[in-house]
Amino acid sequence: MDKIELKATNRDTLGKKVRHLRRDGVTPIHLFGHGIQSLALQCDTSDLEEVLTHAGHTGLINLKIDHEKKARTAVIRDYGRDWRNKQLVHVDLYQVMMGEKMKLDVPAVVVGEAPALRAKENMLAQVLDTLHVECMPGKIPDTIEVDVSSLSEAGQAIRVKDISLDEGITILNEPELVIVKISRRHVEKMEEVVVPEAEEPAEGPGEAETNTEKSAGG
Repeated sequence: MDKIELKATNRDTLGKKVRHLRRDGVTPIHLFGHGIQSLALQCDTSDLEEVLTHAGHTGLINLKIDHEKKARTAVIRDYGRDWRNKQLVHVDLYQVMMGEKMKLDVPAVVVGEAPALRAKENMLAQVLDTLHVECMPGKIPDTIEVDVSSLSEAGQAIRVKDISLDEGITILNEPELVIVKISRRHVEKMEEVVVPEAEEPAEGPGEAETNTEKSAGG
């Protein structure tokens, strides 16, 4: 997997003051990892957006920090956006060691066509969107394909134990967990509503008294 380059500088601005960085097109970064001292960094927001697009959570990043001769290898562990304007708020990077295994979540992508979906009453439900794997940094897959072409009827499913990956990549999720399954669509039956026929209105007290008075008077 090719590494994506990203340049960053050390950050002295901390706490609530980082909002001034964002106004200037700079995003705060936090770099951490096993056995290293965490660093407060910052980077051009437009550069970070491009890295997020191409690297996702699995792509290796060649992180160049100012005044450091040797670049560090990292992956994106987390990032946040302002819910109002979608502006990038922060990015967390995890430094990896190329000679050590690491654990991370990899997107599970459905491929193929399930014969069961030819029946209108069936639907495909994806239960797991990511799979937790362990492997060497150089073997991190971009995605894990889940082939649904074997699902021919409702009730069938593909579980973690059904996925085969390259040697050296281990899925850490429970083997019996369902990734995708074929379910029946829930169709509500419309019950026929019977509207009773309107009855003749009963003779009111006022009308009865009037008729009695007429009879008596006649």
